[in-house]
Amino acid sequence: MTTSVPPALAVRGLGLQIGGASILKDVDLEVPAGSLVGVIGPNGAGKTTLFNVISGIAKPTEGTVHLGGADITRMSVPRRARAGLGRTFQTSNLFPKLSLLENVRLAAQVSRGGSYSLLKFPRRHDAATEEALARLDDVGLSHKVHTPAGDISHGDKRKLEIAVLLATDSDVLLLDEPMAGVSRADIPGLVDLISRLHRDSGRTILMVEHHMDVLLGLVEKVAVMYYGTIIAFDTPQSVMADPTVQSAYLGTAA
Repeated sequence: MTTSVPPALAVRGLGLQIGGASILKDVDLEVPAGSLVGVIGPNGAGKTTLFNVISGIAKPTEGTVHLGGADITRMSVPRRARAGLGRTFQTSNLFPKLSLLENVRLAAQVSRGGSYSLLKFPRRHDAATEEALARLDDVGLSHKVHTPAGDISHGDKRKLEIAVLLATDSDVLLLDEPMAGVSRADIPGLVDLISRLHRDSGRTILMVEHHMDVLLGLVEKVAVMYYGTIIAFDTPQSVMADPTVQSAYLGTAA
């Protein structure tokens, strides 16, 4: 007898209305464990709103969110994080005056049940510090551990945000436009980092990205959002050949 494995992340019948306007409607999406899935769509399609609902920042008016088969629809943001859901944002949420090491070890400290107080950093050689050093090495920033986060390039800030996310030991990662504001020269390094992260750690990644050439060469499947719903979910090649996608998203007819 075989037992089916639940998807790492699933939203079913998801809807969100604000002031009578439907921001999300009938959104269905299943992200298999260990997969790397992209989300695309024009501005205002609902991509970040979808991430806000999945991560708990916004509460849906309809539908459910499941993490590894467990219903987390009404869970708080901290409880979702403890359950293994992590997220980056379009804009940086780092502590600019703290060093790279301090930013990451603070996340490691909290994930181990410690305080989120800046006055209660772990000691130099404790487990949280060792975890932070390892995660900074993972993202290629071990040579800048004592540099203030506000003094590094935007591309390195994106890498630091991923290191912070890794320090929380999340199984499912939501990456909200990780290339936003990054110089063209820094994009290949970030692409390589995300690819290695997925390949080496086996984590599940759901990623919103406006750089189509980057996204389509990186992900296994793509969900296309349009006016608050998903109109296609398939391989990059199949999605880009879909007449509905070409008409609605690319503005051309097949």
